[in-house]
Amino acid sequence: MRTSIIVQNLKCGGCATTIKNKLTELNNVSDINVNTTDSTVSFIAQNPEDAVAVKNKLRNIGYPSIEEDNGVLSKAKSYVSCATGKLSSNE
Repeated sequence: MRTSIIVQNLKCGGCATTIKNKLTELNNVSDINVNTTDSTVSFIAQNPEDAVAVKNKLRNIGYPSIEEDNGVLSKAKSYVSCATGKLSSNE
């Protein structure tokens, strides 16, 4: 099932790289697409539990969904994730 999540703190290609890298670690999740223009992450999940796992992973790396709290900790995590993504895309 194709699912899309609108996330917070998604700013650039570095963020997108980190999100793709982290989501590919999850089982039963494929065809990951990150759109920095409209802050969406779309993917194919095998079942609803896998979609929840994606949402949780996004929150844990600093990209909570639009309906979740976006406190200082989430913003700080997103900056670290972004920098990591920029570094890994330059390798």
